[in-house]
Amino acid sequence: MASLLGVSLLARLAITADVMALTMYVVLDLDMSYVAAGGVAAALTAGVALGGPLLGRVIDRRGPRTVLFATCAAQAVFWLSVPMIPYGVLLGAAFAAGLLMVPAQAVTRQAIAAMTTEGQRRAAFALESVQGELSYMVGPPVVILCAAEASSGVMAWGIGAAIVAGGAGLALLDPPLRSGRESQAAAAGRPSRRDWLGPGMIAALVMSFGVTMLLSGTDLAIVAALEEEGQVSWAAVIVAVYGLSSVTGGLVYGRLSRPLPTWLPLGLLGLATLPAGLAGGWPWLCVAVACAGLLAAPALSAVADAVSRLAPAGVRGEATGLQSSALSAGFALGSPVVGGAIDLTSPGGGFAAAGLAGAAAALAGYLLSRRTPTRGRPPSAHSSPDAAPSAAEARPGT
Repeated sequence: MASLLGVSLLARLAITADVMALTMYVVLDLDMSYVAAGGVAAALTAGVALGGPLLGRVIDRRGPRTVLFATCAAQAVFWLSVPMIPYGVLLGAAFAAGLLMVPAQAVTRQAIAAMTTEGQRRAAFALESVQGELSYMVGPPVVILCAAEASSGVMAWGIGAAIVAGGAGLALLDPPLRSGRESQAAAAGRPSRRDWLGPGMIAALVMSFGVTMLLSGTDLAIVAALEEEGQVSWAAVIVAVYGLSSVTGGLVYGRLSRPLPTWLPLGLLGLATLPAGLAGGWPWLCVAVACAGLLAAPALSAVADAVSRLAPAGVRGEATGLQSSALSAGFALGSPVVGGAIDLTSPGGGFAAAGLAGAAAALAGYLLSRRTPTRGRPPSAHSSPDAAPSAAEARPGT
């Protein structure tokens, strides 16, 4: 597990910074507007959202090594060519690169599900969520610093090299994505979507969308609130406090002796985000986001754990890819939705929009999970994301 998380961290550090790298290149090297940079970022994000389930299906059928090496090759070609292609070509190339993005997060989550028992899995997913927070805290700031010291084209090559190195490391590590019993079950045939893409899985996907929409919207609301107060220089400190608080919450959540309902951390995160809109000045905003941040990593961990439990082994790659698409869509829509709320009201309205989006996703997930059938299907196909594992299910790899 240490090797898996260590190697995947390299790839995820670069992947979380790829949008920032392209933005810096378009603005600084091509001397174009931030709107143009947003177009490239949107193309890459759309490709990632569409490519996740497709790559997941290939992983289910061919295994991770083939997909990892193929996507590494695609990323090498794209990032090497970034400084040499015009803007129009870059738009299409960014979409293609998103479709063939190295599935580091998806492979890591599948491997965690296969390598851990039910009793270990929550702690392992909590560590994976902490890894994600560290990636967002380190990756984009490093790109900004490097772009200030070197050309954006060289920085783009560095991002590509890190993505390729991390993906190749995962391919060489070749972690198991199914336990022995799961491999035997998968050999019997691939279950149809009707068997696993039910209300419980849809609930987990809705909550995945909601948590990233809340997180991306909160980042924008923090900047807007500080700008209104004339304290925008404190934005990096506030975001760092939020990230450190999330890491702390993730570590505490991983040590809980009993699981929480999947919707509960997200619902509490949404409610805890609302008071940040009332904070006046950066010290009180720092306190507000520190309290809310304690629930960020637990919310991410809970939905990842739910997807792993609800997806049969034979389709776990596709299910994890769908979750990656939901996460990407939430990040893409969070900023414009919250930005619209800020323009119509105030920065406090931005926090309200972000918090209510998370709370609404949690409520929708709760209501959908209550519709999950309780019999007539095997446990892996029908378990509610709110259901705690039974003693009979607590075996390696389930």
